[in-house]
Amino acid sequence: MLAALMMTAVLSALPPQDGQAAGTRTPPDPAAAVRLEDVVVDARRLEDAAREFVDEVANPVGRRGLARWHRGVCVGVANLRPELAQQLIDRVSDVARGIGLTSHEPPCHPSILIMATSDADAFTERFIAMRPALFQPGGSGMNQGPAALERFRSSDQVVRWWSVSQPTDSDTGVSAVRMPGQCNLNCIGAGSAVQYAPNTAVRGTARLSSQYRQDLKRTFVIVDVDRLGGVTLTQLADYIAMVALAQIDPDADTSRFETVLNLFDDPAGVQGLSGWDQAYLEGLYGASWYRISQNSQVHAVSDNIAREYRQDRAAEDRDEGGDGR
Repeated sequence: MLAALMMTAVLSALPPQDGQAAGTRTPPDPAAAVRLEDVVVDARRLEDAAREFVDEVANPVGRRGLARWHRGVCVGVANLRPELAQQLIDRVSDVARGIGLTSHEPPCHPSILIMATSDADAFTERFIAMRPALFQPGGSGMNQGPAALERFRSSDQVVRWWSVSQPTDSDTGVSAVRMPGQCNLNCIGAGSAVQYAPNTAVRGTARLSSQYRQDLKRTFVIVDVDRLGGVTLTQLADYIAMVALAQIDPDADTSRFETVLNLFDDPAGVQGLSGWDQAYLEGLYGASWYRISQNSQVHAVSDNIAREYRQDRAAEDRDEGGDGR
């Protein structure tokens, strides 16, 4: 059924990679943008700016921590010519490998599925109606909920995305929340709550950490190719990498930051993943998995962003013969 639905979309070509981008929205004020180069001279401002960026773009589920992929991803593309699809797969996979993930090559089962269509509204409506359990599996804390799904369905964005995550016992790798139909014993008759609840052995307690992590399980990215304008394939791939490898808020106001998330507001001014974006992904995947509260995890990611950026700048200074400060 999914394959039949995808075949209803028009096979569309994207602009060449060296095409000029043409924006249709009012670009953000460059003077208001927060550039890492401007904040590095003041350590406190760098930490503050990093925290503001994380607070703005991160979109964890409810009271859960920030989710990320565990070990690896498989990137799939539907409804594009094979050569264009492969370029998207290669670039998103390269970004994933750059932050320490394994990237499996098709024909693996896609955990990140990018779908191109000439009518994103109708396509999204049919996709959700056909396979609702893919978007809302039924486990507690695995997605943003019905209101967010409705916003995804009716979104006017050129690129829209939906992620499903899973609270996971780090000792066993199994779900830490009950899934529909899950049963631990013989489940004959009505049974008891114990039979249907996930069983996990608590190895210890701590005030700041937990044995449970938040794993991304699948992400759907729908691209309205008729609205891409002059956005190049490289720009699009970097944008998709950012929203697929982290839980990004589709309503985030990123006009103050230099980020690929501003692509469709200022295509000509965005080349691809920025220093902010790269530092965010490296900070997210370099932070401790097991922060017990969302707030402490945000702090950890922010600290990692600042550290990663300083290390990158120090390396650049050494390459240029500077003193690394």
